[in-house]
Amino acid sequence: MNAARRVGGRSRKELSSSALLAELRKRADPKRLEGMARFAIGGKNTLGVSMPEIRAVARKAKRNHTIAKELWGSGVHEARILASLLAEPSSMKPAEMDKWVKDFDSWDVCDQTCMNLFCLTPHAFAKAMDWCARKGEFERRAGFALMACLAVHAINEPDESFLPFFDAIKSEATDDRNFVKKAVNWALRQIGKRNKNLNKAAVRSAREIAKLDSRSARWIASDALRELTGDAVQQKIRGK
Repeated sequence: MNAARRVGGRSRKELSSSALLAELRKRADPKRLEGMARFAIGGKNTLGVSMPEIRAVARKAKRNHTIAKELWGSGVHEARILASLLAEPSSMKPAEMDKWVKDFDSWDVCDQTCMNLFCLTPHAFAKAMDWCARKGEFERRAGFALMACLAVHAINEPDESFLPFFDAIKSEATDDRNFVKKAVNWALRQIGKRNKNLNKAAVRSAREIAKLDSRSARWIASDALRELTGDAVQQKIRGK
């Protein structure tokens, strides 16, 4: 008999990885695959399950790190996103994080794993700096995606924890690979929206990046400056 507990009025059970995979397959719609491919989502092991459906499956199951590892090991696109929702952040070791990040083959798996799991681990800041210097496109993206997620979710972290990120952002701003430059831009914008001090530092960094002889760097800088100096962000940070 499955053990169950009540969470937010719902019953969460200890479900096996095979049961969770079966649930994902039941919710799969192959008609989605063409649309997903247009947005560079998924690959040959993609079922065609939407993100809301994946989250619905996650809400049925208790967090279980062993089950999460089994889901990740299946290689199924949606199962890996589900794994990021069921893994225990406190159980993630640096070596295991490195292993998972090497498996990234799609920007959505990368971003969801950073958002749902990696940014909640005690190793997040160190791994962001480590991965952003990697050569692989999705490994490097993971570093900057993790920075962006930390900027949003690490609410009580002091400004000093984010300052080293600016050198990394400037260093890799000339990488013209699509999934990297967008993540660099994302990190710069999110850090600059935390508060007044980090906004000033991000704007200063963006202006330095704008001077680099790189089309990618110029795009990153101009897009970030447009948002960070805009009325909406300025009003928001003045209210903090």
